[in-house]
Amino acid sequence: MKRTAILSLLAGCAMVAGATHASAQGTGNSPGIVQVVALDECDPSSFDAALGADFCKNIALGFSTTLANLSAGAEAGMPDPGWDFEPDQVTINKGDIVSAVNQGGEPHTFTEVQAFGNGFVPPLNPGSATSVIPECSGGFGNVAVAKTRILQGSHLDITGLSKGKHLFECCIHPWMRMEVDVK
Repeated sequence: MKRTAILSLLAGCAMVAGATHASAQGTGNSPGIVQVVALDECDPSSFDAALGADFCKNIALGFSTTLANLSAGAEAGMPDPGWDFEPDQVTINKGDIVSAVNQGGEPHTFTEVQAFGNGFVPPLNPGSATSVIPECSGGFGNVAVAKTRILQGSHLDITGLSKGKHLFECCIHPWMRMEVDVK
């Protein structure tokens, strides 16, 4: 039974990891819903030691990224590819709902931005850059940023998107980016 559960979990992860493009279609007057998944592979021992007990709630099966490796990769401009929004791009109809679900081990944001750029945690920006894009400015002290936070196991529904291209990024991990095209 345990082996079946693990294989089912792995198959589900493979389907999510392989997604690069999705489309949602509403039927009649009811909106469609497209799910975007925030993924990460935080190492509980290194993250909890630096950020507080039980900060990282990773349930990864044998693989994880230490805080030192995550910071070093991000600073070098080579962020961990396991920290991502999946899919990277979706096409929806006007009125459809984008539901961002955090299936990772630590908090993320799903923040709409005019242009992709640096987040509010300098060690996670390329070269530890301190410049922050306006939509992420102030971190969680900014109510607009705080409203876009998705804690582990929670979700944030985005509604009312106008026709056109919308960009979203995590203000903590700024390489986590995606595009929503509204038709």
